[in-house]
Order: sequence, then C-alpha cells, then structure tokens
Amino acid sequence: MNDRQPIMPEQHSRPQVPANQHRLIVNEESQGERLDKLLATELEEFSLSRERIQSLIKEGMVTVNQARETKPSFRLKEGDTLQVTIPEAQPIALEAEAIPLEVVYEDDALLVVNKPSGMLTHPTGRERYGTLVNALLAHCGSSLSGINGMIRPGIVHRLDRETSGLLMVAKTDAAHFHMSDQLKEKTARRDYRAIAQGQFTTDQGTVNAPIGRNPKNRDKMAIIEDGRHAVTHWKVLERIGDKYALLELSLETGRTHQIRVHMSHIGHPLLGDPLYGSGIDKVIKLKTQGQLLQAFRLSFTHPLTEERLTFEIPQDPELTRVWHWLQELST
Repeated sequence: MNDRQPIMPEQHSRPQVPANQHRLIVNEESQGERLDKLLATELEEFSLSRERIQSLIKEGMVTVNQARETKPSFRLKEGDTLQVTIPEAQPIALEAEAIPLEVVYEDDALLVVNKPSGMLTHPTGRERYGTLVNALLAHCGSSLSGINGMIRPGIVHRLDRETSGLLMVAKTDAAHFHMSDQLKEKTARRDYRAIAQGQFTTDQGTVNAPIGRNPKNRDKMAIIEDGRHAVTHWKVLERIGDKYALLELSLETGRTHQIRVHMSHIGHPLLGDPLYGSGIDKVIKLKTQGQLLQAFRLSFTHPLTEERLTFEIPQDPELTRVWHWLQELST
C-alpha cells in the first residue's frame, strides 16, 4: 500500500491505494484545469515528466470518475476522482556511451556528477546521443532506477545544456523519491555562480515570481500570474563598474530556466544567455557557448545513511576566463 504521508486537507486528497496506483480528488482551485497539467503538479514528487504523464493518459492509464480518459487536454471539474496507474519500468531504448564523466561522489544508491557546459542532461526526440544519460548508462551498468517508466539513471534535477555543474543522480527508485522529496521540501540546497549584466544597487536580494510556459513562445518560460511558485536568492560577489556582476545564487524551487528567467525579469540577464539575454554579447563580441551559469555547490541528506552531504567544486574556468576578460575590457 502507499504509505506516503497524507497531504494537507486544503489540497487534493489522496486515499491509500496500491504503490503503482495514485489517486486524488480535484479541489475547487483546480476547476477547469487540464488533466496533464494537474497530474504534472500533483505527481511532481514521483519525478514524472510532463511527456511521461501525457503518454500514460494516451495509453489509458488514467481514469476520471472510473472512466478511462485518453485526452491530456481534458478539463477537470471539482470533485472529479482521478486514478493513475504507473506500469513497471521497461529497459530504455538508448545507447550507452563511454563518454568521459566527472564523478564527484558515488555509492550503491546515488552519484553526484559534474556536468560540463554543452552537454544535454536528457536525450530529446532530435538528440539521442552524447547526453548525460547516455554517459550514465555506460557508467552505471545494471545499477539503474526506473523513473518515468524507463530503467535508467534517475536524474533528480536538471541543468540546461549550457549550464555546468553538480547534479544528483539516483541509482534506485527509493533514492530518487527520497532526494526528490528533499527538493520539494526545500531541505536540499543548490548554489550557483553566474555573470549578470547591469548595475546592482544592493548587495543581495530575492526574486519571488511565478514561472510558467511563455504563451507566445513555447521554447521559453516567463513570469506569468498563474505560473508555478518560484523563489531565487542572489548576492553580489564582485562588480565591474555598473556593467557586470559576479553573483552567487541559491534556489528554493527548481523551475525550468528559473535563474535565467528571474534575473532577466529584474533587469539583470545572464551574460551569454541566448533566450533571455539582452543581445549585448553581439555588441562586445563575447564568444561563449551560452549563459555563464554554474551549479557549484550541492547539499542534501543521504537517502540511506541520513548523513548530510555537501559538495563544492571550483569556479568554472569559462566563468573565470570571461570575468577576467571583462575586467581587462573595462580598464
């Protein structure tokens, strides 16, 4: 049986059901919401991607009021009872690749890896090779989790392609759920370094603004009223006049492109950012692969030993190179 703690009464209620089945009742706040969107939010702790949830719906694994519903866009009503059946994980149809991998820590339950800039975390429909998952499949062998229906290394949280730094990777489903819960409950900590544009008039601050898919450009995220709660803390480590700042940032939440969207929102886009930048890169002919952003510190509780683990890596050489170049440019 599902022995997870019941959620608060004002949220969707979940009666106890078998471990591979998950049930909830739609509340007033979610009246009219899409089926796939609601499940993506309510099943976030299980690390199911939006794409995986849509597949489950189309495969007939979701019922609404005991009737099978196969349309991800189905609009819900208050009081609707939903049940999701998650099948056993299947072997992933991806090729293991012996790609050099910087492993910072590893045991039977998890790994911490330092992902380089330029590497995708997950394969996509267009790019099936050269990703972190391909490298982990080769590295982990048979020690893999089954999150999102495929037996593969469990990427607990993601980094954008051009963002470098530390990632938690689960080898087992139990470890994945445990570490995902820490992210949800804000007991895991993720700290970043970045180079941002513009004059900072204060030394630190917090951005608290909801993030959702940009309705005008589906490749981008945006600050929208009905977006998901997102909080980013920042502080200035060093300045170059009123033009650039080296920042340290920490996340309370982990939304797609969160730091990039939040810093652009307050008028300080990250240098090199192709989606949310100001275009200044072309003016100064700065040659970077993308946003200058690094996840340099990671802290969480081990899912088995309950020991608090903290990992920190040196500043990305690319950030250092560009920062020194900007200093020379400004003298």
